[in-house]
Amino acid sequence: MANIFMLALATYFLLAQPYLLSANAPRFLAECKPKGSIPGKDSQNCNTENNSECCKAGQFYTIYDCSPPVTTNTQATMTLNSFAKDRDGGYPSKCDGKYHADTEMVVALSTGWYNNGSRCNRNIRIHGNGKSVLAKVVDECDSLHGCDDEHAFQPPCHNNIVDASQAVWDQLGYKGDEVGEAPITWSDA
Repeated sequence: MANIFMLALATYFLLAQPYLLSANAPRFLAECKPKGSIPGKDSQNCNTENNSECCKAGQFYTIYDCSPPVTTNTQATMTLNSFAKDRDGGYPSKCDGKYHADTEMVVALSTGWYNNGSRCNRNIRIHGNGKSVLAKVVDECDSLHGCDDEHAFQPPCHNNIVDASQAVWDQLGYKGDEVGEAPITWSDA
Protein backbone atom coordinates (compact mmCIF):
# COMPACT_ATOMS: atom_id res chain seq x y z
CA MET A 1 0.00 0.00 0.00
CA ALA A 2 2.82 2.38 0.87
CA ASN A 3 4.45 1.72 -2.52
CA ILE A 4 1.24 2.65 -4.35
CA PHE A 5 0.96 5.85 -2.33
CA MET A 6 4.60 6.78 -3.09
CA LEU A 7 4.09 6.03 -6.79
CA ALA A 8 0.95 8.19 -6.87
CA LEU A 9 2.75 11.04 -5.06
CA ALA A 10 5.75 10.87 -7.42
CA THR A 11 3.44 10.86 -10.46
CA TYR A 12 1.58 13.90 -9.11
CA PHE A 13 4.79 15.91 -8.71
CA LEU A 14 6.10 14.89 -12.14
CA LEU A 15 2.86 15.97 -13.79
CA ALA A 16 2.54 19.13 -11.69
CA GLN A 17 6.15 20.28 -12.15
CA PRO A 18 5.62 22.32 -15.36
CA TYR A 19 2.70 24.12 -13.69
CA LEU A 20 4.60 24.77 -10.47
CA LEU A 21 7.48 26.37 -12.41
CA SER A 22 5.28 28.42 -14.75
CA ALA A 23 4.19 32.04 -14.46
CA ASN A 24 0.73 30.74 -13.50
CA ALA A 25 2.04 29.01 -10.38
CA PRO A 26 0.58 30.18 -7.09
CA ARG A 27 2.41 33.28 -5.86
CA PHE A 28 3.82 31.55 -2.78
CA LEU A 29 5.64 29.05 -5.03
CA ALA A 30 7.16 31.73 -7.25
CA GLU A 31 8.54 33.95 -4.48
CA CYS A 32 12.23 34.36 -3.94
CA LYS A 33 12.91 34.98 -0.29
CA PRO A 34 15.98 36.73 1.19
CA LYS A 35 18.82 34.48 2.28
CA GLY A 36 19.99 36.88 5.00
CA SER A 37 22.01 40.07 5.13
CA ILE A 38 25.57 41.33 5.22
CA PRO A 39 26.96 44.31 7.13
CA GLY A 40 28.11 47.37 5.25
CA LYS A 41 31.39 49.13 5.80
CA ASP A 42 32.53 52.55 4.68
CA SER A 43 35.20 52.88 2.03
CA GLN A 44 36.92 55.85 0.51
CA ASN A 45 37.35 53.73 -2.65
CA CYS A 46 33.65 53.44 -3.54
CA ASN A 47 33.05 54.43 -7.14
CA THR A 48 29.87 56.54 -7.39
CA GLU A 49 29.87 56.67 -11.19
CA ASN A 50 26.41 56.15 -12.75
CA ASN A 51 24.74 57.06 -9.43
CA SER A 52 26.11 53.90 -7.80
CA GLU A 53 25.19 53.43 -4.15
CA CYS A 54 28.02 52.96 -1.65
CA CYS A 55 27.92 50.67 1.36
CA LYS A 56 27.55 52.38 4.72
CA ALA A 57 28.97 51.21 8.03
CA GLY A 58 26.30 50.02 10.45
CA GLN A 59 23.76 49.31 7.69
CA PHE A 60 22.76 45.77 6.72
CA TYR A 61 22.10 44.75 3.12
CA THR A 62 19.71 41.96 2.09
CA ILE A 63 21.20 39.10 0.09
CA TYR A 64 19.49 36.61 -2.26
CA ASP A 65 20.55 33.36 -3.89
CA CYS A 66 17.48 33.34 -6.16
CA SER A 67 15.55 35.58 -8.53
CA PRO A 68 11.91 35.58 -9.68
CA PRO A 69 11.07 32.91 -12.31
CA VAL A 70 12.05 33.73 -15.89
CA THR A 71 9.12 33.97 -18.28
CA THR A 72 8.58 35.43 -21.74
CA ASN A 73 7.89 38.75 -19.99
CA THR A 74 10.04 38.80 -16.83
CA GLN A 75 9.66 42.02 -14.87
CA ALA A 76 12.92 43.61 -13.74
CA THR A 77 14.65 46.83 -12.83
CA MET A 78 17.32 47.98 -15.25
CA THR A 79 20.29 49.79 -13.74
CA LEU A 80 23.20 51.54 -15.43
CA ASN A 81 26.69 50.06 -15.24
CA SER A 82 30.01 50.53 -16.96
CA PHE A 83 31.84 47.31 -17.75
CA ALA A 84 35.00 49.20 -18.79
CA LYS A 85 38.29 49.03 -16.86
CA ASP A 86 38.59 51.37 -13.85
CA ARG A 87 34.91 52.25 -14.02
CA ASP A 88 32.02 51.44 -11.65
CA GLY A 89 31.75 47.76 -12.51
CA GLY A 90 34.81 46.69 -10.51
CA TYR A 91 36.56 43.54 -11.75
CA PRO A 92 36.44 42.10 -15.31
CA SER A 93 33.24 40.36 -16.41
CA LYS A 94 32.76 36.85 -15.02
CA CYS A 95 31.71 35.24 -18.30
CA ASP A 96 34.83 36.03 -20.31
CA GLY A 97 37.27 37.69 -17.90
CA LYS A 98 37.27 40.84 -20.04
CA TYR A 99 36.23 44.45 -19.74
CA HIS A 100 33.64 45.81 -22.19
CA ALA A 101 33.26 49.27 -23.70
CA ASP A 102 30.21 51.37 -22.84
CA THR A 103 29.27 51.12 -26.54
CA GLU A 104 28.77 47.33 -26.32
CA MET A 105 25.28 45.88 -25.80
CA VAL A 106 26.07 43.96 -22.61
CA VAL A 107 24.38 43.22 -19.28
CA ALA A 108 24.90 41.60 -15.90
CA LEU A 109 22.03 39.63 -14.32
CA SER A 110 21.16 39.16 -10.65
CA THR A 111 22.63 35.99 -9.13
CA GLY A 112 19.51 33.85 -9.56
CA TRP A 113 19.07 34.80 -13.23
CA TYR A 114 22.81 34.52 -13.89
CA ASN A 115 22.35 30.92 -12.70
CA ASN A 116 26.00 29.97 -12.21
CA GLY A 117 26.87 31.32 -15.65
CA SER A 118 24.29 29.34 -17.62
CA ARG A 119 23.33 32.51 -19.53
CA CYS A 120 26.93 33.60 -20.17
CA ASN A 121 27.54 34.96 -23.67
CA ARG A 122 23.89 34.41 -24.59
CA ASN A 123 21.54 37.16 -25.66
CA ILE A 124 18.50 38.30 -23.78
CA ARG A 125 15.72 40.47 -25.20
CA ILE A 126 14.96 43.60 -23.19
CA HIS A 127 11.70 45.55 -23.60
CA GLY A 128 11.40 49.06 -22.27
CA ASN A 129 10.24 52.54 -23.22
CA GLY A 130 8.25 51.04 -26.12
CA LYS A 131 11.38 49.53 -27.69
CA SER A 132 13.15 46.17 -27.75
CA VAL A 133 16.86 45.31 -27.91
CA LEU A 134 19.16 42.31 -27.68
CA ALA A 135 22.04 42.37 -25.20
CA LYS A 136 24.69 39.80 -24.32
CA VAL A 137 25.03 38.52 -20.76
CA VAL A 138 28.67 39.00 -19.72
CA ASP A 139 28.51 39.21 -15.94
CA GLU A 140 26.69 38.56 -12.69
CA CYS A 141 25.12 41.35 -10.66
CA ASP A 142 26.04 39.67 -7.37
CA SER A 143 23.05 39.33 -5.03
CA LEU A 144 25.01 37.43 -2.36
CA HIS A 145 28.13 39.57 -1.85
CA GLY A 146 29.11 43.22 -1.82
CA CYS A 147 30.67 46.03 0.20
CA ASP A 148 34.18 44.92 -0.80
CA ASP A 149 36.85 45.73 -3.37
CA GLU A 150 35.64 43.10 -5.86
CA HIS A 151 32.20 44.75 -5.92
CA ALA A 152 33.52 48.34 -5.99
CA PHE A 153 32.31 48.77 -2.37
CA GLN A 154 28.70 48.73 -3.56
CA PRO A 155 25.88 46.77 -1.84
CA PRO A 156 24.69 43.40 -3.17
CA CYS A 157 22.31 43.64 -6.14
CA HIS A 158 18.62 43.16 -5.59
CA ASN A 159 17.29 39.87 -6.97
CA ASN A 160 15.54 41.47 -9.97
CA ILE A 161 18.29 43.47 -11.68
CA VAL A 162 19.38 43.71 -15.30
CA ASP A 163 22.51 45.85 -15.00
CA ALA A 164 23.00 47.30 -18.47
CA SER A 165 25.68 49.21 -20.37
CA GLN A 166 25.16 52.76 -21.61
CA ALA A 167 24.62 51.36 -25.13
CA VAL A 168 21.57 49.37 -23.96
CA TRP A 169 20.14 52.46 -22.26
CA ASP A 170 20.75 54.54 -25.40
CA GLN A 171 19.10 51.99 -27.72
CA LEU A 172 16.02 51.91 -25.48
CA GLY A 173 15.89 55.71 -25.52
CA TYR A 174 16.46 56.18 -21.79
CA LYS A 175 18.72 58.77 -20.21
CA GLY A 176 20.50 56.42 -17.82
CA ASP A 177 22.64 59.07 -16.21
CA GLU A 178 19.49 61.06 -15.35
CA VAL A 179 17.17 58.20 -14.38
CA GLY A 180 19.45 55.59 -12.76
CA GLU A 181 16.78 52.87 -12.81
CA ALA A 182 14.03 51.92 -15.25
CA PRO A 183 11.29 49.27 -15.15
CA ILE A 184 11.74 46.78 -17.99
CA THR A 185 10.80 43.26 -18.98
CA TRP A 186 13.18 40.69 -20.43
CA SER A 187 13.31 37.14 -21.74
CA ASP A 188 15.84 34.70 -23.07
CA ALA A 189 16.39 35.33 -26.78
